[in-house]
Amino acid sequence: MQVHLKHATPLSCCYEAIRTCYQSFAYSDGGGRKDLELIDRVANKYRHNSTLEHLFYNFDIQGISRACLQELARHRMASFSVKSSRYTLKELKDEASFLPPEQNLKRAQKFLVFTGVEAVDLASIQALENLRLLLTQHIKNDHAKFAMPESYKTSLAFSINARSLQNFLSLRTDSKALWEIRKLAFKLYEALPEDHRYLFTHCLNT
Repeated sequence: MQVHLKHATPLSCCYEAIRTCYQSFAYSDGGGRKDLELIDRVANKYRHNSTLEHLFYNFDIQGISRACLQELARHRMASFSVKSSRYTLKELKDEASFLPPEQNLKRAQKFLVFTGVEAVDLASIQALENLRLLLTQHIKNDHAKFAMPESYKTSLAFSINARSLQNFLSLRTDSKALWEIRKLAFKLYEALPEDHRYLFTHCLNT
């Protein structure tokens, strides 16, 4: 799993929006301690967190499973552009057989997220081989993709505002969250600009 931040809205967009409400521009210190504390006080302490919606983040996410993608898609206040199985399953067509699974773990890991549970991972490789065979029979991708294992890797562009990201982190860093999306949640936090992280540290369940 890899997570890269592609864009982050400058914090000035948030503290200037807050100062618009109070017409308190004269008290700004140009993005210094006073302005940063203003965001934290108004958005986090006073719970006027709609002001955080002025901050937007765009991430490139690589190598999560389709199972994890389903969990991620439950967060509706975000935008997703996902690798299309209709157009990209051809990546599997020229692969040799993945059987026996025990001897093809490394090759299969290019396409699958492993759980560390041997029986599950071997079953995923068998499902991958079944999918490969369907593609060699010239079955259309739109039909063959119904046989894709949940562990099949995907990638996406993911955009979310700071208010929704706070909600995401508070839910998905919890120990009860699916292990893979919990890992993703911490990686999203770590990918944030260092000067933005103070807005989210209270959301983490470590």
